Amino acid sequence: MHIIKVDAIDSTNIFLRDLNREKQLTDSVCVIARKQLTGKGQMGTTWQSNPGENLTCSVFMQIKGIELMDQFHISIAVSLAVYDTLKEFMIPKLSIKWPNDILSDKQKICGILIENVVKNGSLTGVIIGVGININQIKFDNLPLATSLKMRMGQSYDVEEVLNSLLTKIELRFSMLSVSNFGKLKKEYEGLLFRKNKPSTFLDVKGESFVGIIQSITKEGKLQVLLEDEVISDFDLKEIKLLY
Repeated sequence: MHIIKVDAIDSTNIFLRDLNREKQLTDSVCVIARKQLTGKGQMGTTWQSNPGENLTCSVFMQIKGIELMDQFHISIAVSLAVYDTLKEFMIPKLSIKWPNDILSDKQKICGILIENVVKNGSLTGVIIGVGININQIKFDNLPLATSLKMRMGQSYDVEEVLNSLLTKIELRFSMLSVSNFGKLKKEYEGLLFRKNKPSTFLDVKGESFVGIIQSITKEGKLQVLLEDEVISDFDLKEIKLLY
């Protein structure tokens, strides 16, 4: 994979988006930044990262043969690739907090932001933003953030983690076909944080309720068993899982 290294940049996702507009990328490309000035997480949140201490990168992958309605399987593949990477470094108690935060013992160690590249109504590529906390040990007002160093008590080579991640992404994307969707979904569901446990959620009105995570739909909605024995489907804007 072609790797572009930059010292400081607004956003690796925006950099790749602009590069793709300019060059119509067909090969896989990764851009890694030592410092990201306006890194974003899910729902527009800001990603906190000290320069040089963490892995902040974005990867462009070409997509063929996947319909827009099946796009959540890309998120599944990326989540599993990050899980595979952290498992290789023996990070304990890993889980996936729906839709694609990676946790170690209830604390967030990685965030993922995925942007689809659509041309003439078809999915042609994807830009995958990944932020893995590696050597940072202090996070301002983020009590649930952790890093590889905080979990394991040692420093890590950021590029070593990057090389493992890129290998795992390419491997998981090689499995992305309709015939494998069921297998990937089952593996993802088996790693879901708080699955089959009573959990507290917030709805769009800010009101809390108790439910039990069951599974996800093929569109990626979270299926939650409610108190009246009814299973309801929720998308990311409709529900927030509290710890």
